[in-house]
Amino acid sequence: MILLTIRMDVPSVKRIELSQTITSLSGSIRKEKGCRRCEFLQSMEDENRLFLLEEWDNPENFKAHLKSSCFKVFRGAMNLLKEPYEMMFHTDFHSKGMKEILSRIDS
Repeated sequence: MILLTIRMDVPSVKRIELSQTITSLSGSIRKEKGCRRCEFLQSMEDENRLFLLEEWDNPENFKAHLKSSCFKVFRGAMNLLKEPYEMMFHTDFHSKGMKEILSRIDS
């Protein structure tokens, strides 16, 4: 599994425009082969800080996504940002059930 997190700080005058663009793209991204999750989020502390969270099943499908027209449009929209965006990739991510985690804490 591959988890992609993108943090964006957008000027307040461009927030709605960027949000509309990413919202429209996220529906198409969810339909791409191998996409397990695509979420577009806004920080509770700063309405101008936005996040895109994607989860992919394998490296091949993720690489195809990075070459897709949706991702190219997304990269173009990044010109609206007031500073460079931060992109983080996480691989070999293993999620554990909350029950298992809590049982280890309580032990």
